[in-house]
Amino acid sequence: MAAVAAAQKNREMFAIKKSYSVENGYPARRRSLVDDARFETLVVKQTKQTVLDEARLRANDTGLTEEEIVLANAITEDPESEKIIQRAALILHLKDGMSSLARVLKSVEKNQGVVVHLETRPSQGESARLDTLLKVDMTRINMLLLLKNLRQSQTLQHATLIGEDNISAKNPWFPRHASELDSCNHLMTKYEPDLDMNHPGFADKVYRARRKEIAEIAFAYKYGDSVPFIEYTETENKTWKSVFTTVVDLAPKHACAEYRRVFKVLQDEGLFVPDKIPQLEDMSKFMQRNTGFTLRPAAGLLTARDFLASLAFRIFQSTQYIRHINSPFHTPEPDAIHEILGHMPLLADPSFAQFSQEIGLASLGASDEEIEKLSTVYWFTVEFGLCKEAGETKVYGAGLLSAYGELLHSLSEKPELRPFDPASTAMQPYQDQEYQPIYYVAESFDDMKDKFRRWVSAMSRPFEVRFNPHTGRVEVLDSVDKLESLVQQLNTEVLHLSNAINKIKAPSLS
Repeated sequence: MAAVAAAQKNREMFAIKKSYSVENGYPARRRSLVDDARFETLVVKQTKQTVLDEARLRANDTGLTEEEIVLANAITEDPESEKIIQRAALILHLKDGMSSLARVLKSVEKNQGVVVHLETRPSQGESARLDTLLKVDMTRINMLLLLKNLRQSQTLQHATLIGEDNISAKNPWFPRHASELDSCNHLMTKYEPDLDMNHPGFADKVYRARRKEIAEIAFAYKYGDSVPFIEYTETENKTWKSVFTTVVDLAPKHACAEYRRVFKVLQDEGLFVPDKIPQLEDMSKFMQRNTGFTLRPAAGLLTARDFLASLAFRIFQSTQYIRHINSPFHTPEPDAIHEILGHMPLLADPSFAQFSQEIGLASLGASDEEIEKLSTVYWFTVEFGLCKEAGETKVYGAGLLSAYGELLHSLSEKPELRPFDPASTAMQPYQDQEYQPIYYVAESFDDMKDKFRRWVSAMSRPFEVRFNPHTGRVEVLDSVDKLESLVQQLNTEVLHLSNAINKIKAPSLS
C-alpha cells in the first residue's frame, strides 16, 4: 500500500515538474534563476514529503532495520534534522559483481551523496557476487531515498544500514574543488523542446534531435576534458549571424565600456566573426588568459545552487546548442548565443569576473532561502543589470545584450530604474512573461562589489570561505591555523605592493 502511495506521489511530482514548463509558456527570454530556485525548493519539499509519508506508513514494516526506523522517526519529529549531512555505513550484497556496484554508485550520485570509503570482497561460496562496505556522506532524507532505491533494485540481494555519524551542520557538503562539479549538474528540465509545446522547436523533429545530440555530449563531459567541438550547421550559423550583427549595431551606443572593450578584442583576435559560431574551447582559453574563468558545457538549465557553485571556481556552465531559427532574437532558455554574446565578454573583464566569483562563493553552503536571494541578485545584475557611465545609463546584463527588444525597453522611459542595493534587490518579485517593469542601476562595478560584500557578510551562514588560486580549492576558514596561514599570505602580498609603490615613487637613477 505504501509503495503504491509513493508511486502515485512520484507521478504527481513528475506532472508538476512537466506542467511548470508548459503552464509558464514561452517567455520572451530564458526563465530566471529565481524561479529555478523556487521550483527546485518545491520539488525538494515534495520529495521529502513522499519519503516521510512512506516512512510513517512503513514504520512497523519488518523490511526496515532498527537504524532506519530511528532515522525516519528522527526526521518526522525534527524536520530540520533532514538537512544535516550524515556519514552512513552500508553493507551491500551485490548479485552480479562490478556491474551492480556501478549502478549503486550511480544511485549514490543521483541522491547527491559522496563516497568516502569503499571496500569489496567476493561473497563466500559465490564468486560472482560481491560483499561491499560503502561509507557515504549525504543528508538524512537522501539516505532514506537511497535505501529505498537500493531495496527496490534487482541488482541487490539486500542492503543494510549499520550506523551513522552526524557531521556538523555548520560544515555542510558543497564542492571544494572544480572536479566535484561533475556531481553538480542537476537539470531543471533536460530538453525544453520536448516538454514545452510553446517552445519554437517543439514541432521540429530535426531540431529536437539536434538538441538531444548536443545535450548528450554535455552529459558525457567530465572535469579535465577539453570542451567538445561542435560542428555547427549552416542554419545554426545563420541564426548566430542574425543576432551578432544586431549586437554589433547596438553595443557601441548602449553597452557598458567593459563590454565594448572585450568585444573589440574578441573581434580583433578573430573569435567574433559574423559567419561562424565561436567554439567554447576557444572562448574558454580566451577568458582564462584574461581573468582565469573557464567554460564547462551544460546540457540545459541547471538548478540555481549548482550553477552558482560553479562560479566560485571561476567556471561558467555554458550550453552549446543554438536557439531555433524561427526565433533568433529571443529564447525560452539559455543557449550558446546568449552565453557567448551576453556573458563571456564581461567574464573576460577582471572587475566583473571578480563580482561573479563572489556571488558563487557566497552560495556555497547557503540555505535555500539565501540561494533564492542570491539568485535574485544575480538576475537583476549579471542577467539584467544596468550601470552608470559618464552620467549615462548603460547595459551590462547578458539577458539584455543578447535580446535587443528588452535592451531598448530597459533604456526607454517605460521601466522604473532604481539604485542597486542588494538587500532590496534580493526581495524584488520577479515575473518573466513580459519585460521587466523595474531595473537596478549600479554606480559602477566597484560600487556594486562593495555593496554586495557588505550584504553577504550579514548572511546566516556560520562560516566563511575563500578560493585558493594556488590549489584550486575552496577553503573553509574555520580554524586559527587556517586564518594565520591566510594572514601570512596577505602580509606577503602587502609587502610586494609596498615595495612596488616605493619603487614607482623613487626618483629616476638617471
